[in-house]
This record gives sequence, structure tokens and C-alpha cells, in this order.
Amino acid sequence: MSRVILHLVGSPVDEFHADLSRLYAGACIDALAGDDRYDTRVAYVSPDGSWRFTTDLAPESLASAIPLTLADAVAHLQATAVDAVVPQMFCLPGMTAYRALFDVLKIPYLGNPPEVMAIAADKAKARAIVAAAGVAVPHGEVITAGESSSLPLPVVVKPVDADNSSGVTLVREASELEAAVDLAQAHGRAALVESYVELGREVRCGIVVRHGELVCLPLEEYAVNAAKPVRLGDDKLDRSTDGDLYLVAKDPTRAWIVPQDDPITERVWAAARRCHVALGCRHYSLFDFRIDPDGNPWFLEAGPYCSYAPTSVIAVMAATKGVDVTELFATTMTELDEEVASCLSSPR
Repeated sequence: MSRVILHLVGSPVDEFHADLSRLYAGACIDALAGDDRYDTRVAYVSPDGSWRFTTDLAPESLASAIPLTLADAVAHLQATAVDAVVPQMFCLPGMTAYRALFDVLKIPYLGNPPEVMAIAADKAKARAIVAAAGVAVPHGEVITAGESSSLPLPVVVKPVDADNSSGVTLVREASELEAAVDLAQAHGRAALVESYVELGREVRCGIVVRHGELVCLPLEEYAVNAAKPVRLGDDKLDRSTDGDLYLVAKDPTRAWIVPQDDPITERVWAAARRCHVALGCRHYSLFDFRIDPDGNPWFLEAGPYCSYAPTSVIAVMAATKGVDVTELFATTMTELDEEVASCLSSPR
């Protein structure tokens, strides 16, 4: 019998996050469509907070679905036999509060719990936790408008709690700092100022958990150079002339897989494992590192998320090892089943 898999899609925040969610969730649903082990359902949350339950993300399906209040949506969920939820929301409430809702409803979901997502969303907290675990992080401090930084230039200024490199500035001159802090605050509650790690390389490391073992995946490297030494928002997402959101970072000139025998691989893997454990991740994790000219990795941020779309970073990394999306998804489902079985067998 097929297992009912509910994809939690959309955003109660704005259309941008809803579009981003649909982009990844749609690709995941398409990738799993031929797998008869799963019966796909969709719970779509609109920016107005209403819920819609459908079997797909087609515009006509969403348009014809009856909008429900949160209370009615909860009643619907309680009356539906859902085997597992796949969180596909990228906004902060979607990463945290909506995952917590499924904890309350005792409906299992793939991926990291809300407290891990909340920590990862706060770059200052995440860097403090991994630093305490022995992972190298650039010197940093959190400031707000009107405050000055004590760090010597150059520095990188970024929002302490925003994604997709929004509001990031490399500051080389003191006269540039105030504008950089203002820009960061326009995208978040405060600015995180970090010492600039001299140009070397920038990579991302993914981890998947198999029967409790942390399995590091091949690294993905991102294009940085003297002309553009830090990645900005336009290196990740953009919109077509038709207004459709697309993934700039998937261009092979901007991102590529690092050969496993590269000297930096083992160093980054060791740091990533420490990060995974320190932050309390489960099922999978994802971390960005700056590699200095001497080959030393420096933690930049955590993004413990996987949408199971073929273009999702962890899925791309796994594919280079011959693991396609269906196998990757099945691996996490097995891990989830083992956790649920362990909880049921544990004495109360």
C-alpha cells in the first residue's frame, strides 16, 4: 500500500517565499511521481494564512481548492491518515512554527526540528554554537544602525537572520560601513559583521544520515574571484522575463562538484560533522565554508534544509555518488521510520 506523503508548501509571509516553495516542491513532486510507494498530497499555505489541500500544485488545483482557516486545517489534518510530511517552506515561520505544529499533532516529518531551524536562521547563534564545538569561525559581532564595528577592515556585513545572500556587502573602506549596516538591517533585525576571510574558495558540504551514521557527500564549490570575492543575492536566485523564479546557482559556471581527492575535502567533512552534532541536526544537514589561501575551512552558515528536488543542493551532491532523488528520499524515510519505531518502543 502506498504511503501518504504530505508536502507542506507555500508561505504565510509573502509571495516571494511562496514562489520559492512552489519551485522546489513542484520539482520534488515531479521527481517522486513515478514511485508507487508514495501517495502524494499537498497542503498549501497562502500569504494570507489560509490553507488549501490538493493532490498537486497545478494553478487550477490551487484555485479550485477551498481555503481553510488554521483551525479547520488542523481538523482536516487530524482526520487524514498522513504517514509523513515533507516541509517545503522557506520562510522563518514555515521553518519553525509550522514544523512545530506537526510536532504537536504527532505527525512525523522529514528533516530538522524547529529548534534547529531557528538556530540556523540566526547566524550569530549558529556560529557561536559551532565555534564552541571547535569549528573555526571568522571574528564577528552583531550591531544595529548607529553602532560602529570594532573589527578591522575589510569585513563582510550581512543580515543576521536572512537567506539567499540578501543584503550582503563586502566593506573595505570605513565610509562604506554605515550603508552596509543599513542594507543588512533592511533585510533582517540586525547586522552581523564578520572579518573577511581572504579569497581562496567557497564550498558547501552536505551530510545525510543512514542508520545513525553521518555520511558526508561530495562538496559543491561556488565561483568566487578577485572581481567578485563574496557571493551576493544575484548569484543564487533571479526571475525570468516572464516573472518566473529560477536558480542562478545551478549554472555550471557558478557551481561545480569538487573531486573527492581534493585536499580540502577531508578538512571540510571533519568540520561539517562537528557542526551537525553541535547543532543537533537530524536526517541531513548543509553547511557553507570559506576556504582561506592555506586551505583551512571557516564556517559561514548552516542551511539544514533539503527539498528533495533534483536541483536541491543535497540531491545534487548525492546524484554524483549515483544516488537519485527517489533513493535519497527513501533513505530519509527509513531513518524517520527507525526514529518513530524507537520512540514507540522506549519506556514512557
